[in-house]
Amino acid sequence: MKFAVLAFPGSNCEMDLYNAIKDIIKEDVELVPYKSQSLAGFDAVLIPGGFSYGDYLRSGAIARLSPIIPALQAFAKSGKPVLGICNGFQILTEAGLLPGSLQKNVSAKFICKDETLVVNNDHSMFSSAYQQGQLITLPIAHGDGNYYCDQETLKELVANNQIVFKYTNNPNGSVDNIAGITNQQGNVLGMMPHPERAVEDILGSDDGKGVFQSIVKHIKSRGVIYE
Repeated sequence: MKFAVLAFPGSNCEMDLYNAIKDIIKEDVELVPYKSQSLAGFDAVLIPGGFSYGDYLRSGAIARLSPIIPALQAFAKSGKPVLGICNGFQILTEAGLLPGSLQKNVSAKFICKDETLVVNNDHSMFSSAYQQGQLITLPIAHGDGNYYCDQETLKELVANNQIVFKYTNNPNGSVDNIAGITNQQGNVLGMMPHPERAVEDILGSDDGKGVFQSIVKHIKSRGVIYE
């Protein structure tokens, strides 16, 4: 099984993701630079947080034009797991792989602290290691984490059970307390909290492991992986 961790200019969480997969989840992982044009041979793609291209224009807008994006879009279309965290979530919305957008926090301030989330859907390929309604603690670190979509889109997200994680104490103003959503197909997840920063007790919580364990469980259940 092999994970790809994309790296853009300005990304700053790629090594957190890399080490989480390699040292904690114990699976093969490779850093893939933004100039690459292929994701062949990978079973899952992870898009890290940070400030790709300095967040100029708006978060994720320039990264969306990187050479790797067409390969990412094709990878997602194939049904394989794609996880975007923080800036990765922003990139996924800009690339058209998830609905809605991420706006400035309602406080207009950068927020960096632990937050309690509730597992709103334990049937996704990213959350099956958790229980429905389970409370988990993950850190957030963002200035543009306020998830917005129109009411029609929100109705679709609810109807299709695409809202995987919700905040219990909404820190940024996100509509319906949304912390993480999938696409309709269910193989692309964007979330603002950082599970890779909560994979062992020494970090204050190991609640983030479940996201990656769920991905591994899903891939192995399909019986077709790259070794």
